[in-house]
Amino acid sequence: SSPQLIRIEQVGPSVGKDLRNRAVQAIFWALVSISLYVGFRFRSWSFGVAGIVALLHDVLIALIALAITGRPISLTLIAAFLTIAGYSINDTIVIYDRIRELRRTARKMPFPELINLALNQTLSRTLLTSGVTLLTVVSLFLFGGDILNDLAFALGVGFLSGVYSTVYIASPLLLLWE
Repeated sequence: SSPQLIRIEQVGPSVGKDLRNRAVQAIFWALVSISLYVGFRFRSWSFGVAGIVALLHDVLIALIALAITGRPISLTLIAAFLTIAGYSINDTIVIYDRIRELRRTARKMPFPELINLALNQTLSRTLLTSGVTLLTVVSLFLFGGDILNDLAFALGVGFLSGVYSTVYIASPLLLLWE
């Protein structure tokens, strides 16, 4: 028997505009919530703001990569952006936790050296976690079909930019503001 079309799902322009507005609001409130959480958890707004700047960088890099490759923005990609944001801030919080621990145990260490030590101690964890995650995303990209291809592409770009943004954006901003 030949394949049959069971159903077609389309969103009209007015519903699409409403969904896009809601997606932008979801991203905005997610960023505000993350910033508040990180700021309270580390008792310093510089931690929250530096983490949000790195997170925004990762989402923007993914968005730019999608635009360069001519991929349309869909609700699935909005979910990818929120996933990238969560993944990015999680990676940043791991380093922030190590900085906080080192602040307690190495009180006399200058802050730049403390950040460098924290980054060196967590770098292998960051690379291993990101590597395993990227293997999954590459599998989705190669074998997930057309439906998952854009999602996997966005996640891959966002996760890769997340690795360097934590080290080269969040940590230097934290150093600058502290």
